[in-house]
Amino acid sequence: MNLHQIDTYLFDMDGLLIDSEPLWKKAEKAVFGALGLNLTDDLLREVMGFRLSEVVAYWYHYQPWESPDFAKTEQDIIECMIGYIHKDGKAMEGVYELLEVLQSKHKKIALASSSSMVLIEAVVEKLHLSEWIPDLFSAEHEPYGKPHPGIFITAANSLNSNPRNCLVLEDSINGMLSAKSARMLCTVVPDPVQYERPEWCLADFKLNKLSDFIPYLAL
Repeated sequence: MNLHQIDTYLFDMDGLLIDSEPLWKKAEKAVFGALGLNLTDDLLREVMGFRLSEVVAYWYHYQPWESPDFAKTEQDIIECMIGYIHKDGKAMEGVYELLEVLQSKHKKIALASSSSMVLIEAVVEKLHLSEWIPDLFSAEHEPYGKPHPGIFITAANSLNSNPRNCLVLEDSINGMLSAKSARMLCTVVPDPVQYERPEWCLADFKLNKLSDFIPYLAL
């Protein structure tokens, strides 16, 4: 596979740049628990890659609660997450090494996430990513979230990049499907618990950590 034609790299955020899945689990268990839901880790994996509005709607249909106020529930989760990000946020292994190499090769680098922009900005600030990732895109502004390809198409158009010259880096199956639907290459770095799932066969590369992609850039 020739990567020389790839001039644009689009990074997902949660579980890929930041070890946020434990933080999301804590925030969702706290907020939804107060609404009467008992969400296990296995259940929470069902909404990986979803926009927050879709997560709230999903769990409401799973087990409705009294006097629903979706906007307030979303805001409660966001406030929990911002607190956890600033307190406990850590970069995933290999993040900075890969960003350094891509920057040295003068590639376009952007972040395209299902999370809200306020959370994206909190992560970029916490992990000091702005010097490598100047362009930020949130699916909160899209008509549909992942696995719809809208977020990646919007990012490519904004960067004046041909989708066929873009490579997406993801950690969720929904994100991978979104990238492939946008007709982009996709590298996945799955959670170890999900590493052997057969669905990953759709990805162009499957890695243990982001820096494992660096040798491919030399080919």
